[in-house]
Formats: sequence, C-alpha cells, structure tokens
Amino acid sequence: MNGQLKIFSGRSHPKLTQQICGILDVPVGRSSVIKFSNENMMVQIEENVRGDDVFVLQTSNPPVNEGLVELLITIDALKHASAGRITAVMPYFPYVRSDKKDKPRISITARLVADLLETAGADRVVTMDLHAAQIQGFFRIPVDHLQAVPIIADYLRQQDLSNAVLVAGDAGEAKEVGRYANRLNLPMAIIDKRRFGDDERAVPTHLIGDVEGKRAIIVDDEVATGGTLCEAAVFLKEQGAASVTAAFTHPVLSGSAVQRLDDSAIENVVFTDTIPLGDKSCSKFHVLGVANIFAKAIRRVHDGDSISELFR
Repeated sequence: MNGQLKIFSGRSHPKLTQQICGILDVPVGRSSVIKFSNENMMVQIEENVRGDDVFVLQTSNPPVNEGLVELLITIDALKHASAGRITAVMPYFPYVRSDKKDKPRISITARLVADLLETAGADRVVTMDLHAAQIQGFFRIPVDHLQAVPIIADYLRQQDLSNAVLVAGDAGEAKEVGRYANRLNLPMAIIDKRRFGDDERAVPTHLIGDVEGKRAIIVDDEVATGGTLCEAAVFLKEQGAASVTAAFTHPVLSGSAVQRLDDSAIENVVFTDTIPLGDKSCSKFHVLGVANIFAKAIRRVHDGDSISELFR
C-alpha cells in the first residue's frame, strides 16, 4: 500500500491501540466521538487521511452494541474522508457465537456483522481466534485470522510440562487444542459431554484420554460466565488430575465469572488482553499481551507481506 500507515482507536480498548502504535512508532490517529442527548453518535476524523492505509481498532466488550455502531460510523467517516484502504482490527469479534442457525427463526448475527462492516466501507478485517473459523467465509473481503496459540504456548512452555496433558472441553474444541499439542509436544484428552432433559445444559460424563496424576491444562477460545470451565475442572479432579490450569484467548468474564474462577479448583488462569479487564482482578490471573502480534500483522498488511509467516 502506497499511502501512509495510520492507526485509529475506538473507545473499547485504547490501551491496546497505544501499545500497538508504540511498537510501530506511529502516533494514534486523532478522532473524537460525541454522544448526543438522544443517544445518537457522531465520529469526526480530526486529521487528513486522503489516500492513506488506515487501521481502526475496536474490540467487543460492554457496551457491545454501542462499540459496534461506533466502529461502523468511524469506518464510514474514513470512507467519506477518502482513506485509501480501511482495515477493521477486531481482536474479539462481536456476536462471534452466533455463527449458525441452531434454532428456528433466528439471525446468524455474525454474518450480519460481516455485511455491516462491508457496507460501512471496510476493505479488510484483522481478528483473532474466531469461535468458528468458517466465519471468515461470511466475508467477501480479506480476513486475516490471527491465532493466540504462539503467545499462550510460549507462556506454557516456561512452566513444568513434564507431566502435563492438554484438555479439550468438548469434541468441538479438539482441533484447536491439537494446535497446542503439536507446538508443545503434549498428549491430549477430550471431555465427552451429554445433554439430559430439556435444559440444554451439557454435563461432563466421560473422559477420552488419561489425566490421572497429571497437570491438566484446559484450552478454549473464550470464557464467558466460567460455569462450564469450572465444571470441567471439577470433573478432571474427579478423574484424578493433580492440578488444573485454564488457558484461553478472550476473557469475556461476564456476570460472576471472576468470583466463580477464584472459588474454583483451577489453580492458574491464563488469557490474553484482546478484551480489557477493567476492574476485574484475581490472584490466579496471568494476562498475556497481544499488541506485538497485532503490530506485526498490521505492518505486514501495510507492506503487502504474508501473515501466515507469523505462525510458522
């Protein structure tokens, strides 16, 4: 891309944008957001972006819907300001779990968000660890799907893994956990869940693999309320696991998740900062930064280099 590299921040995660800009030695783009008394919003780009290669960072955290609308308005403002190319950088993609029609008469909202981004004027999307990789197929524009695997695997590699086993919370997570197993050269186990009755609550019933006397590391893409994760930890301890660690990408941590994790059998909770923690804290938490990998991805997109090289 011939235009100048510029990076703007939405209001969802300004700290991450500042870290990325610091790594790339690029100032944070000047913009302002005004929210009127009728709750309408106005975004103004306060510098010239004509012909530039512009990246806008906005993650998905409360208020989710307001953040999404702010991103769409920002992209539209940049489009009308004649930006050369606009890339939406979305560390945690909104409505990512709404990726299929699993009930009658519902919206596949992740697809709707993809359509909205394209309509607003986004030329490209950079995101991390989508709940389902096929969401990339909802777009007609390029999507760079980054992975937290190297970040989390590097952290785990610093621990004692001599008696460790990686655990998938269900069969659907097995492929993702396999990426960690390949990097760390560790065995895998899979929790088999069954549904009883009409409450749609999955209950751990069987374990495929062996965790007895071992350090079990549960790997997932995100944790919301933490209920399923804590149930899995109890189940693994009942199966003889010596200890349980949880490692995941997106710390949604809604409701009473923090207290639930603090009270749980899990000894160590590892995740990245794709979502800001705010005032959520727990002595078990270990937060890993994603600014470096996003900075490298942005530089490679700007220079026209391969993104896949980051994961080899």
